[in-house]
Amino acid sequence: MSRPASVIINLSALRHNLARVRQLAKDSRVMAIIKADAYGHGLIRAASHLAEADAFGVACMEEARELRHADINKRIMLLEGPYSGEELAEISDLDLEIMIHDPSQLEMLEKTRVKKPLIAWMKIDTGMHRLGFLPEQVESAWARLQSCPAIDPKVHLATHLAVASERENPMTEQQIATFAELTADKATPKSIANSAGVLAFPESHVDWVRPGIMLYGISPMSDSTAWDEQLQPVMTLHSRLIAVKTLKKNECVGYGATWRCPQDMPVGIVAAGYGDGYPRHAPSGTPVLVSGQRVTLIGRASMDMLIVDLRQHPTAQVGDPVVLWGDGLPVEEVANHAGTIPYELLCGVHKRLRLIEHG
Repeated sequence: MSRPASVIINLSALRHNLARVRQLAKDSRVMAIIKADAYGHGLIRAASHLAEADAFGVACMEEARELRHADINKRIMLLEGPYSGEELAEISDLDLEIMIHDPSQLEMLEKTRVKKPLIAWMKIDTGMHRLGFLPEQVESAWARLQSCPAIDPKVHLATHLAVASERENPMTEQQIATFAELTADKATPKSIANSAGVLAFPESHVDWVRPGIMLYGISPMSDSTAWDEQLQPVMTLHSRLIAVKTLKKNECVGYGATWRCPQDMPVGIVAAGYGDGYPRHAPSGTPVLVSGQRVTLIGRASMDMLIVDLRQHPTAQVGDPVVLWGDGLPVEEVANHAGTIPYELLCGVHKRLRLIEHG
């Protein structure tokens, strides 16, 4: 029998979440963001089950190459564009689209000849101050792209929202207005919305939306859960109890003896730890499900195991199923306890886990 720790991927939930994007942004095309191994869900697996998307967005050539080698023929955009001129020939050969966000990329394109002009998206920095041309650079960059032989003249336009997860933050409306003002005279496809934009700011939907985290059943919103947003979790981190014991009052639990039993009490040992991607810094009190019953983590997570307080579920037995996040236990809640974000937990799931697909 193999180690019980596993990651369960619900493919029907993935498709449901894409349908939810379509429901919210009815008049927009959808670029599904599947970078970072589809946020830990498997790049090719996600692409195959997001076939109804209009395009895919990835971070680098390695991801795009993997998709093309798997016979994924949909439009693919490199979200950070080319890193060097040496990549441009392969970008052309693989029929990829590129995000152009910096004058150095304009220079490399102007020095390059490719077999077929590339489709470029020009990114405008409307306030996030990460990637993109500043407002005063937009007209010059636009003109250079329009006249560049390596670029298809139909240049697309995009920006990225910094605080759309906070519905009441006025910065999002300011960013949308800035983008609209800077691009008003440019009749070309445009894109603003990330997942939070899709969920909370209909005016950001425009021609294309670029959902990422919501496709995997996670709400990016600060004031709502996936359930509230009609999203379904795609990933469940699952294991089983491999030991149950009763400890006496004042006995210590785990490395560092950081947690002491307040009374005689049952504890359970779960076959999962930080070597599987569970956050080592998750504190005592972080929720865990044992046979669907909420219990809590106690002590420090080890590499391969963690310990839970079974006082709320004293009838638990060896072999009982455990959910560390996912179905029945939102990863957002676990991330909040651990002082991190769901993105980090999903992307950190280890390849050694047994993979189970359904749906």
